[in-house]
Amino acid sequence: MGTRTPDPTLVRRLAGHAFRRADTLRDERGAEPTQSVERFLRNLFGWLPPGHEPTRRIASFNNAVLQVAQTLREQTDAAVALRFQQEISSLKAAMKPLDTPALAAVFACIGEAARRRLGMWPHPVQFSGARLLLRGTLAEMRTGEGKSLVAAMAAAAMAGSGAMVQVISTNDYLAERDCQEMSPLFEFLGLAGGFIKGGMSPVARRAAYSQPVCYVSGKELVFDYLKDRMVGHGQLPARVEQLRQMLVTKNWAPEAGGASTATDAEKPMIPALHFAIVDEADSVLIDEARTPMILSREAPGIYEPELLHWAVDAAQRLQQGRHFRLGEGRQIDLLPRALADSPPMPAGVRAVWHGQRWRELLLRQALSAQHLYLRDQHYILSEGKVQIVDEATGRVMADRTWEQGLHQLIEAKEGVAITAGRETLERMTFQRFFRRYFLVSGLTGTAAEASRELWAVYRLPVRRLPTDRPIRRRELPLRCVSSLAEKWREVADDAQRAATSGQPVLVGTRSVEASEQVSEEFTRRGTNHVVLNARQDAEEANVVAAAGAAGRITVATNMAGRGTDIKPDAQAKAAGGLHVILTEFHESPRVDRQLFGRSGRQGDAGTVRAIVSTEDSLFKDLPPSLRRTMGALAGPPKRMALHAARTWAQLRAERRAYQARLQTLRQDRELSRLIGFAGRVI
Repeated sequence: MGTRTPDPTLVRRLAGHAFRRADTLRDERGAEPTQSVERFLRNLFGWLPPGHEPTRRIASFNNAVLQVAQTLREQTDAAVALRFQQEISSLKAAMKPLDTPALAAVFACIGEAARRRLGMWPHPVQFSGARLLLRGTLAEMRTGEGKSLVAAMAAAAMAGSGAMVQVISTNDYLAERDCQEMSPLFEFLGLAGGFIKGGMSPVARRAAYSQPVCYVSGKELVFDYLKDRMVGHGQLPARVEQLRQMLVTKNWAPEAGGASTATDAEKPMIPALHFAIVDEADSVLIDEARTPMILSREAPGIYEPELLHWAVDAAQRLQQGRHFRLGEGRQIDLLPRALADSPPMPAGVRAVWHGQRWRELLLRQALSAQHLYLRDQHYILSEGKVQIVDEATGRVMADRTWEQGLHQLIEAKEGVAITAGRETLERMTFQRFFRRYFLVSGLTGTAAEASRELWAVYRLPVRRLPTDRPIRRRELPLRCVSSLAEKWREVADDAQRAATSGQPVLVGTRSVEASEQVSEEFTRRGTNHVVLNARQDAEEANVVAAAGAAGRITVATNMAGRGTDIKPDAQAKAAGGLHVILTEFHESPRVDRQLFGRSGRQGDAGTVRAIVSTEDSLFKDLPPSLRRTMGALAGPPKRMALHAARTWAQLRAERRAYQARLQTLRQDRELSRLIGFAGRVI
């Protein structure tokens, strides 16, 4: 970082009134008022529909930028970079920074840097999107509008003031890709960018975080923050010297050939939480917020293998309806006969497990492992290990485990080596973490459905931006069949027809298992295709880069649904653009919209179609008679019935997920309160 000194007051001066709102509303200690009336009044804004950014304001700001840009075209690179710093200084000194001509001049310099280093001039919607980010707003921009450049422009403006900026992505691949693509822009302006990905040493992480702009996934960022807290940085002192030494030396040894001193080890990895730009904000702040981030360490002896195998054997014998039932929100409810009809406990296990409460807990977890966590959907087996798959992104979550013995029970169920149990050292939810920033903003193509929760939890207002060019994507008629086998045949037929005409085809699936089933159908027909799922995630960049070739068929899980830019070649565009096939509706309609958004980007032609089955998991809660009725209908009546069933099922699933996230936040807050009474303040 050199002599760069992080100063949060610079962020305050630059953001102006947006920061005063953040101080009073987003502060963590006041985020949950105790009085119901106060809570209602503060959350009332979230019930209003997201506002639209007026086209006249977009055009006016763009004209102001262009006026300054004309004076920069003939200047040298050094002169443009110097003008950028001068305008930043003027902006910080202004009483209302976001309403001064200096802001347009700053973005004119950034736009000129983008033209010279990236070969692109931002369009008017991108300039307005970056301006909204500096106001602490979540900008909803349709897919394909160039959100990566918008985030980089806002990051450059804020980093130029001396603030530390973190751009949060949904995964390591996107963080590395965006950083590498935007680094020439930052370097032109006298800044620098870094990125974080799994497997990096503390030395490399500390160096990346110390850059003015750092690209990092949400999970990596929160875990690094927890590690800082464990070694005495942040808001907590070190718990014990033994744990501090464990994190500094044992678990975080430098890479081979690197050098690390005691002084370096004592420094926090994350220098400051000034300004966060959350890309795909609804995915990070909503979808990933259901599960708290937990920092743990191995604790051998918690779960004996004999005990785990007993629980798995008992779970396989118990019958649904007689011994247990599946409750709301993926919960297992034990019935009175469950313990009585279970096999006797093995000899030699610790006495604590003979208690009714602990046996019920273990049995409930074993039933969850048996019925709620499925191979090739929620996890895969790789190199003899259970690897968790993030359902929202389709990617493997390396080095992550489920808690409270669930991970070990799944290992026992699958017959692989059982890892040691783990004890929790630190935990934090995304909701609590992101409220610790001085200013948070975000970008996504699908925020309207989640605007109420984004305001209630993060105090993030949503502003919708129009597309720069008219959308030419066509949505073809929905198809619904009765069985999964018939669905895969329909998908293969539709993909082959589009590929034969020269269109590239993206077949989107919800799980690894589904992607392999449709792949088997293509293989049986002798159709060339490529599969991208959690088993091939290392090849993601190459697969995505080639997916736009004319006639190419790519089968992918949700990995290709967010952040990826599939660029059809000239022949593919002439044939009608990218053809996307959705094979199963997700519990969240936002995920479906993201998949369809891969087609028809930036005014290109494209087509999308949904081909689903009444046997899909989303429709399993429907009464069997209703599913049979849907299967018997045809034409418009069938599409109407399917649309109604889909809407009902998705609303129900989203309500369950929302309640689960609130419960997670309540539990986290209560745990913090209890720990505070014990002498630790979070």
